[in-house]
Amino acid sequence: MSKDAKAMDVKIMGREFRISVPDGERDQLLRAVAYLDQKMCAIRDAGKVVGTERVAVMAALNIAHELLTMKLPGTGLDAGELARRIAAMQSAIDASLASQERLF
Repeated sequence: MSKDAKAMDVKIMGREFRISVPDGERDQLLRAVAYLDQKMCAIRDAGKVVGTERVAVMAALNIAHELLTMKLPGTGLDAGELARRIAAMQSAIDASLASQERLF
């Protein structure tokens, strides 16, 4: 743990975890813990998934899906499409730079 981070205890699905959190990020971490706890409890309470590990994986998949399909303000793009466009631009840049390196 770095010197500007502090340990704090959080509860997720009734289990306690000790987490290191940088100064100034405590409130964000608590919001993330509350969101994850809500997602995991909803999956567990639905009764379709058994086992804490499986519940955690399903919650992670659901949250990742939410993130990747979230529309970015002012762009009309979701995060997944933006990542694909950035990768395509990076490939084009790499190809262009590769041909330039041969000139020198």
